[in-house]
Amino acid sequence: MSTVAFHTLGCKVNFYDTEGIWQVFKASGYTQVPFDEPADVYVINTCTVTHTGDKKSRQTIRRAVRTNPDAVVVVTGCYAQVAPAEVAQIPGVDLVVGNDQKSKIVEHVERVRNEQQPFTLVGNILKTRDFEELDVPYFEDRMRANLKIQDGCNNFCTFCLIPYARGLIRSRKPESIIAQARKLVHAGHREIVLTGIHTGGYGADLDGYRLSHLLEDLEKVEDLYRVRISSIEASEIDDHLIDVLSRSTKVCSHLHIPLQAGHNQVLRKMNRHYTVEDYAAKLEKLRQALPGLAVTSDVIVGFPGETDEFFDATEHFIATQHFSQLHVFPYSARKGTAAARFTDVVAEDVKAERVHRLLSLSESLVREYAAQFKGRVLEVIPEEPLQWEASPEAPSFRPGQHPGGKSGFWLMGHADNYLRVAFPVPPGVAPESLMGEVCSVRMNESSSSIQYAEFISQRTSFEPESLPVLELL
Repeated sequence: MSTVAFHTLGCKVNFYDTEGIWQVFKASGYTQVPFDEPADVYVINTCTVTHTGDKKSRQTIRRAVRTNPDAVVVVTGCYAQVAPAEVAQIPGVDLVVGNDQKSKIVEHVERVRNEQQPFTLVGNILKTRDFEELDVPYFEDRMRANLKIQDGCNNFCTFCLIPYARGLIRSRKPESIIAQARKLVHAGHREIVLTGIHTGGYGADLDGYRLSHLLEDLEKVEDLYRVRISSIEASEIDDHLIDVLSRSTKVCSHLHIPLQAGHNQVLRKMNRHYTVEDYAAKLEKLRQALPGLAVTSDVIVGFPGETDEFFDATEHFIATQHFSQLHVFPYSARKGTAAARFTDVVAEDVKAERVHRLLSLSESLVREYAAQFKGRVLEVIPEEPLQWEASPEAPSFRPGQHPGGKSGFWLMGHADNYLRVAFPVPPGVAPESLMGEVCSVRMNESSSSIQYAEFISQRTSFEPESLPVLELL
């Protein structure tokens, strides 16, 4: 029996695609093995959002070739799409496949084996108009299940290569999404994360059917407990969506709404499709309809032309809008983007200092948002044993151990408002029986990173054929 190994770099969409590719290999009789072991086929699903993504992709490709020089090495994903000739020149690469042909990788592997020569199968993805179906009925190693609802992006932000790597918006058919959701629920997944390259743009290529309508249909899926929207632009939040969210019993009380910059001049230069005033108005409407809503966001610092004054405006805007967490990135020029030609660059040390300031602000925002839930009951889906980074004061913690030495085996997961919450497994309960299930907990300690709670009850249960056993202290 032939074997295949996978390595995925980048975003949730890539991880979904890899799971879908594996299902195609599995249906063709392949067995999956770990990536660091000898395999007949290696599939590397690459990322190109930054130069670091390119570099890591090349390193991973070379690692596969070293592990088994006789294997068929397949490279797909965004790096393969935007730089196919560069990828094909890496010694040992047999097959380079574009982002719109992933479902056909097994066929192409057989062609390589039969003809004993390498192939590059990458076209102009901007001409692709149909969503490529990849069926993922379950996820073996993830508590939350990603469900890809669209691909591509129409925005062409000046800092981003993604439209050239993923093409324009292509929405999945609603009936396919609902069928996929039912499969994931049947497999025991309690939370489904709606994922895409531009998730909030879902339906832009459909006739009057948008994300809000999809959420209404997902509300009817029996035994689906939570739905999370991976990301949505402020410009895509309209009154109908807000109304749907306010009536929903399944959509999480959390939205990730990228800001990128808090000054209109920088936003215009980025080719973002809103002003800070527009963004603030949307947040106000959302919070009126959804009290307690968690809003997380992305921010790029050091974009060309971002003066100290402009950055100060961003910092002030973020502080006044009370986000629940920030993801902060220093600007990195990407060859092929409009922003790469801008000459008013920001020094690297200035970028680093700005990143530090916003990360410090983010910690304060997490602490501020979390504090309001102290003493309240939250529903958490545990995903893993509590992990804690070692420090000079506390150099060693085993998974499941509380950093303060409190007794018990501790699990950690996300509440519906995206707070990371840890709690001890009650005596006599197997930790693995709670993994992936909805648990009611009472939060009794808040912080800027992990919130701590006590177990109250288990809300859901699932009896798969076997459960992985967690190592107890």
